[in-house]
Amino acid sequence: MKIAKPKLSFWQIFNMNVGFLGIQYSFGLQQTAVNPIFSFLGAEHDQLPLLNLAGPVTGLIVQPIIGAISDKTWSPKWGRRKPFFLIGALIGSLCLFAFPFSPALWFAVGLLWILDVGNNMAMEPYRAFVGDKLPNEQLSFGYQMQSLFVGAGIVLANASIFIFQDWFGGVEEVTENVKSIPKWLYYSFFIGAVLSISTILWSVLKTPEIPPSDDELKEIEKHKSLPISERIKTPFMEIVSAIKDMPKFMWKLSAVYLFQWYALFVYWQFIAPMFKESMGFDSSQALAQAAKMNTTYNISTIVFALALVPLALKFGGKKVYVFSLFITGLAMLCIPYINDPLLVVLPMILFGIGWAAMMGIPYSMVSKIVPQERRGVYMGILNMMIVIPMGIQTLTFGPIVKNLLGNSAVNAILFGGVFFVIAGVLALRLKQPEMNENETIKDVFNVSGH
Repeated sequence: MKIAKPKLSFWQIFNMNVGFLGIQYSFGLQQTAVNPIFSFLGAEHDQLPLLNLAGPVTGLIVQPIIGAISDKTWSPKWGRRKPFFLIGALIGSLCLFAFPFSPALWFAVGLLWILDVGNNMAMEPYRAFVGDKLPNEQLSFGYQMQSLFVGAGIVLANASIFIFQDWFGGVEEVTENVKSIPKWLYYSFFIGAVLSISTILWSVLKTPEIPPSDDELKEIEKHKSLPISERIKTPFMEIVSAIKDMPKFMWKLSAVYLFQWYALFVYWQFIAPMFKESMGFDSSQALAQAAKMNTTYNISTIVFALALVPLALKFGGKKVYVFSLFITGLAMLCIPYINDPLLVVLPMILFGIGWAAMMGIPYSMVSKIVPQERRGVYMGILNMMIVIPMGIQTLTFGPIVKNLLGNSAVNAILFGGVFFVIAGVLALRLKQPEMNENETIKDVFNVSGH
């Protein structure tokens, strides 16, 4: 028998998602600072995709496995999902603290692998955690609140980069021959180390988990009684079984994600090098400009994240999602042709609206159509649809940018814009999952509860 989920107040949903601030601060540093750090330590343009292989590989392995394991976990003291994102946050904090002390490229790449394991260990149970807690009529709001914290975390990360560069960056560091990490970049990573664990603790302490139903508890106890060899095999068998039973909607979404996430990885890897080409900046200036642009689009994400909820309810999540993909593609196609550091803010606002939709609406749509008892593994599979395109990008885009795009970061960004447009066309094929018949804007924004 399923336990009825009570509607939560605005602040309960807010507190539940605070932990995403720390996770996404870390992700913001990976978006903006890690590839320039690789460049500072001697990496070439065509090496950047392969050096980012950690993200897709760890996401592909860690998230679905952790999702499947957490589905079969319950402790009256620690809960179901909380132990996993607590451990992940601790790993992330330690890696963020150590990252700016990297003495060589190989060391920084190794730390990125460990950092990605921690972030992925925290990320997937967190997605399932929100789905576990909220009734269907509040899922849109819950995942868009997560999207808001995605934007806020990345804003703080990127703002810290260009602020500290302005405050502490020295003229002696603005050279093209530098083979070490600028000291002003250290502070951003130290802040991330603190936020990663502290924000997760906030959500853990403020948000109790809903106990499993009687049937779920029987399944969990049955799993615990299995021999250790069988328990080790179970998560892998769960993943295979869930993929076999996966709704058609998710298969169609995987095609959209192939082009969407390939393009996003291109953007994060090449936005800073692009500013060196298009605006004539040196490495430190290009990093600071990229941080400003990423800050801009994530401020836009914060502003529009919750505003998309009533739009999705009125027009349908699919239409809002499709629109977001097209405007993000338009933004990427415009950025290389704007030489004014201020005017380039305009396409980044569009990029931020698209990012807000991409980080919330697909999760809401999927969460409504997958069974509660398999939500963890399906959220892990959804992440596989993200990291597989990233893995393909890391393996293929180095030769593409070198041999077909003239080793040009400008051409790389234009390539990404085209892929976003293709993703938008494919998203037109999605069939909107059925909405709860009682779902209204009033229900979603229920702020009068306890």
